[in-house]
Amino acid sequence: MRHFAELVRTLDSTTKTTLKVNALSEYFKQAGDEDRVWTIAILSHRRPPRPINTTLLRTWASELANIPLWLFEESYHIVGDLAETIALILPPNKNTSDKSLTQFLNEMIILKKEDDAIKKQYVTKNWNTLNYYERFVFTKLITGGFRIGVSQKLMTRALSMATGVDEDVLAYKLMGKWDPSTISFEDLVLQEKASDFISKPYPFYLAYGLEGPVSDLGNIEDWSFEHKWDGIRSQTIIRDNELFVWSRGEELVTDKYPEFHIFKDELPNGTVLDGEILPFPNNDIGTFQDLQTRIGRKTVSKALLEKTPVILKVYDILEWEGRDLRQLPFSERRLILENLIQYLNTDNLPLQLSETVDCDSWEAVAEERNRAREMRSEGLMIKRKDSKYLVGRKKGDWWKWKTDPLTIDAVLTYAMRGHGRRSNLFTDYTFGLWDNDDKLVTFAKAYSGLTDAEFRKVDNWIKRNTVERFGPVRSVTPELVFEIAFEGIAPSSRHKSGYATRFPRILRWRQDKKIEDANKLEDLESLMLS
Repeated sequence: MRHFAELVRTLDSTTKTTLKVNALSEYFKQAGDEDRVWTIAILSHRRPPRPINTTLLRTWASELANIPLWLFEESYHIVGDLAETIALILPPNKNTSDKSLTQFLNEMIILKKEDDAIKKQYVTKNWNTLNYYERFVFTKLITGGFRIGVSQKLMTRALSMATGVDEDVLAYKLMGKWDPSTISFEDLVLQEKASDFISKPYPFYLAYGLEGPVSDLGNIEDWSFEHKWDGIRSQTIIRDNELFVWSRGEELVTDKYPEFHIFKDELPNGTVLDGEILPFPNNDIGTFQDLQTRIGRKTVSKALLEKTPVILKVYDILEWEGRDLRQLPFSERRLILENLIQYLNTDNLPLQLSETVDCDSWEAVAEERNRAREMRSEGLMIKRKDSKYLVGRKKGDWWKWKTDPLTIDAVLTYAMRGHGRRSNLFTDYTFGLWDNDDKLVTFAKAYSGLTDAEFRKVDNWIKRNTVERFGPVRSVTPELVFEIAFEGIAPSSRHKSGYATRFPRILRWRQDKKIEDANKLEDLESLMLS
């Protein structure tokens, strides 16, 4: 545990990716095999079930610190992290533990079945015998909320540096079902299997947002245009009569989309398609809100498959007949793809070609972009016809020209403290719109878009205009108006307003407007219908 806590301290003390990867790599070189497996599990969200609820932890910590619970709660709201609050508020201790990370986690697994008295004895004993960072990590593991600013991708990169195993191969090895309590490091990471290479995806090529006027791109004949679909970017792989579907986040999601299993029978081996997974209810492209009903589900029920079917909107082919096509010009890859789609009977497949759009002028390109919402897209993709399929985000050959966001003026109704460096400021806001009864109905939350100076000014106003407190949340006098931007809107039974917005953020503080000037819910509905 001491070595893992030191790793967390290092990771927590820097924002530099290189330093984090190096620290992780050194840890993987030195740690024992069991601890290495558990570290991989923790950083890839395979933590054991939480053995104790946080209400009990807060109560026990306030008792051990000999302070009233209300003072602990106030401290928690200021700090913004439960484990950090407990580590700070308990009496200092310079001791350390010789137990390994694996021993602690195995104890926590057993602890889940015990009664509260035994749980309290176990927790308070360890709080009293661990130093600050070990105590912090111990409590993080107990609560199950382990977030330390390291993505699975960074962890995989570090593991690759430490072991020499290819990153893409590791990404596959770490996906799927495996139990850190039973699997060995050798079997999980080091053992070479043919299946590791069968499923291997290619690194995704990413576009930059268009900078400046679209006409600055030069000769329109050099470019290809298609709509930018609002779904889940993916690679669909057929090799050795097996199907693999990868998301751009390097997650293997094959089982989440059973509609695609038919591809094994229709697509030849040695095919890799680059495309977008889109919701397709009632034989029409749906909204991202529709797709969210499928995301994160461990199992996809028959009812959900019927309610929200999906299709693959394909726009590139990276491998054909087992040959890597990425060095071919985009125009040649598209020709191969179009021939493949023409050959297939796509009427019976959840597969569609993302059609290119013929534009003979930059004005025509702009007009097509204006049709994006009608087409259920986010805007246009602009790709140089002779471009190769590169790795990562590169400037010059692929551009995305998104539609302007939808905007609406709303009233600040609730506020919460932020996180990290903003944990002492109220920066997380809830906004309302007027209904027909002249009441404010909450419709969106946002926490970005203002300058630091504006956040401080609003924070000062919130503290002086608090009406009620609900734990960390404060309701405020309805007085401030903000322009809220968002990418889309859809009906939602889970929201008071009846609508859900996509990527809401603050565009500007409308100090020139009074609350009577804010928009109504019917204005929000009109945006959805426009």
